[in-house]
Amino acid sequence: MTSDFALQVPAELETALQLKTVQYLVTKRPWLDLYGVNVRPVAPYGSASRRVNVDPALIHRCLPDELLFEVFSRMAPYDMGRAACVCRKWRYTLRNPIFWRNACLKAWQLSGMVENYKILQSKYESSWRKMWLLRSRIRIDGIYVSRNTYIRAGVREWKVTNPVHLVCYYRYMRFFPSGRFLYKTSGQTVKEVVKCMNFRASKTDGVFSGRYTLTDDKVEATFMYPGLRPTMWRAFLRLRGTTLGANNRLDLLSLSTSKVNSDGIIELEEDLFGSVELQEDVISHQRGLAPFAFVPFEEVETSVLNLPVEKMDYYVPG
Repeated sequence: MTSDFALQVPAELETALQLKTVQYLVTKRPWLDLYGVNVRPVAPYGSASRRVNVDPALIHRCLPDELLFEVFSRMAPYDMGRAACVCRKWRYTLRNPIFWRNACLKAWQLSGMVENYKILQSKYESSWRKMWLLRSRIRIDGIYVSRNTYIRAGVREWKVTNPVHLVCYYRYMRFFPSGRFLYKTSGQTVKEVVKCMNFRASKTDGVFSGRYTLTDDKVEATFMYPGLRPTMWRAFLRLRGTTLGANNRLDLLSLSTSKVNSDGIIELEEDLFGSVELQEDVISHQRGLAPFAFVPFEEVETSVLNLPVEKMDYYVPG
């Protein structure tokens, strides 16, 4: 039996009451809507963050961005890395991939543009800057130097003991992006040899020109000693760096020399890597395989490799 005083609730009002009850039961989490949204915090009144951002540097107020972009485009990659440490604006400007694209295409021009783009997309996530830092490359802004020493016994008359001489000599290699390199073996220091490490040097300077190939981090270099019966010099090296992207070390894995038939001299000059059957009496050298250390041109005068032999005993290329 129902009461005569029962309250008749409309259907719309009953639905609204149910929704209101659900709101009390469900915990509200408004912070979930902020995931993936960059929210800038409100700075307190009078702080530096509320002021208008005006660059106090005179060079940024006088030098337009177009000219700054042009200056950076003419810089060497290692100079761009130093410029990125100057200020935040230069750092963000040098993140532009066009700067690093030009540097990468020049450094690996032997691979070809199509091959470089394939490697960029498959290994380095389409980042030219990442490719510049992680991919092995030959540096052309300096010279690679290998310091080698050996002991030679001397002779002294009318003495019981004989002297011992410490002989020091250097191997120098300068690479070019076109696939050519210059080689010289000398007892002179770096600052004396770097003056003649160019293609204008004569044969009397003892500078030889050859070809090299780069595959991943492996380098194969070869050239020919002139003479009545030419001798081929061939070396296999491995690129590495003491820091990320430095590429300042070359490990000499193997070094060999071989005589060449006089009939195949012309063929070898055209293809130094392909005509292996024309070589005779291959000699593998086991001494003088010290790693090469890279010396930039701006550090040639101040390099520790210019010190005399008696002060170089502590030097280890690493």
